[in-house]
Amino acid sequence: MANRQRRVLVIGAGGQARDVRFVLDQLRTAGRPFTFAGYVVSDLAQLTDRDSRRDVVGDLSFLRAHRDRFDALALAIGSPDVRLQVAAALEAEFGPDMWPALVHPSAILDWGTCRMAHGVLLCPGVVGTVNVVLGPYCMVNYSCTLGHEASIGRGCVVNPGANLSGGVVLEEGGLIGTGAQILQYRHVGRGATVGAGAVVTRDVAEGATVVGVPARPMPRLRGPERD
Repeated sequence: MANRQRRVLVIGAGGQARDVRFVLDQLRTAGRPFTFAGYVVSDLAQLTDRDSRRDVVGDLSFLRAHRDRFDALALAIGSPDVRLQVAAALEAEFGPDMWPALVHPSAILDWGTCRMAHGVLLCPGVVGTVNVVLGPYCMVNYSCTLGHEASIGRGCVVNPGANLSGGVVLEEGGLIGTGAQILQYRHVGRGATVGAGAVVTRDVAEGATVVGVPARPMPRLRGPERD
């Protein structure tokens, strides 16, 4: 496999999918063995004008019917919950080796000390230092920074321009908004959301949503409004 191009099908067809295609194109230009093979979606009937219809090759059934048409898969889904669901289903069917880590050539990490699992996506301009841990299917978007010993859990999504200080831990399924700042050694619980531009100075509880400067939990709705 190392001596030929790996044909990568991208799961998704929206803006994030186009970003993943861009990373694949950049990797190919840099001499890495990846080439874009098309987009696959869960439901063709749900495609909109914002999706890249022309390059959609089929729905998920395409993966089973045309196993000879691809060598690898890449997730292009911005919702951590959906990323985790789709990844679990497809990994069970096709295995973890089908999901290469895709690292844009401009990304910087201490490759000797970082640990990177399958299905990771690092976009242009990501900068990390030492002992960074990147869990399966996590995505770190454009121009993010990751401090020493930062740990990004399975299926997490870190959106553009976010800054994670040293020792920050994001548990599985965390969502970090654009431009958020998380101070050193803070812990963001499983499935939590940090709003865009928030500054996290305290640990964030599992499933919580925090916003603002400093970041505070959003009020919970009561009564009928909660439904």
